[in-house]
Amino acid sequence: MMNFPIISLERINGEERKHTMEKIKDACENWGFFELVNHGIPHDLMDTLERLTKEHYRKCMEQRFREFVSNRGLDAVQTEVKDMDWESTFHVRHLPESNISEVPDLSDEYRKVMKEFAFRLEKLAEELLDLLCENLGLEKGYLKKAFYGSRGPTFGTKVANYPQCPNPELVKGLRAHTDAGGIILLFQDDKVSGLQLLKDGEWVDVPPMRHSIVVNLGDQLEVITNGKYKSVEHRVIAQTNGTRMSIASFYNPGSDAVIYPAPKLLEKETVEKNNVYPKFVFEEYMKIYAGLKFHAKEPRFEALKGSNENLGPIAII
Repeated sequence: MMNFPIISLERINGEERKHTMEKIKDACENWGFFELVNHGIPHDLMDTLERLTKEHYRKCMEQRFREFVSNRGLDAVQTEVKDMDWESTFHVRHLPESNISEVPDLSDEYRKVMKEFAFRLEKLAEELLDLLCENLGLEKGYLKKAFYGSRGPTFGTKVANYPQCPNPELVKGLRAHTDAGGIILLFQDDKVSGLQLLKDGEWVDVPPMRHSIVVNLGDQLEVITNGKYKSVEHRVIAQTNGTRMSIASFYNPGSDAVIYPAPKLLEKETVEKNNVYPKFVFEEYMKIYAGLKFHAKEPRFEALKGSNENLGPIAII
């Protein structure tokens, strides 16, 4: 069993900083995923959010999911299902402006707790991006600025439940994919597992840990680092032993942000061999991703090469 990277931020500003930064560097370069503990988000806030999320699913979404399963015949499949996922979801946008007041069926307490959690996650995402900048040799704030666009970054949450499934070998909780955006922070169930990542050709479990935040890198960080950091394919296996909760928050570029490899990370030889990721507007990438989410990421990057000459060349330092 490979040792999944678990990183404590408890002494990131103390005597353990160098060691912690090395662990983050290794996780970003070799895993694309890591699990954070001692991240500063209060445990009681996380416990309340978990309780409210599970209550909301039982009251407002469980019956709808059962109807969906029945209508699609997913509970009696005999062969592998390749075009649907065994999940019940809703989405909330936090930035550039929140729509949480418009999301139906949420109690006032749930809205309040989710807003507080999202605010703390946003700050954690920005802290992590600066730690990545430090490891990459980029100036502080470079990645946040790269994501900014004209109205700041986009930040939103996908709340998902993966109910108990009678045929997990035939229906995936969520099919394999990489995430399109920037940096993803996940608060997952600590009792029911299911999240896996692809590492060296093998599917590896992301261990459930109480009060941890799982972090993974999206496609845009792969582009900005010109492949030094890579987004990693991952999936959710539905389980037979209970419903898994997943609260995934995505800190992404603004829709009009121009994304391209950081010039400081490009070597002359790389440029001469044309081994440079494309330059594009994030919104254009998302249009391609929408149709190719569950396919290999490389064709998505290729589709944007040469399509945005009007954005100008990437300056080489």
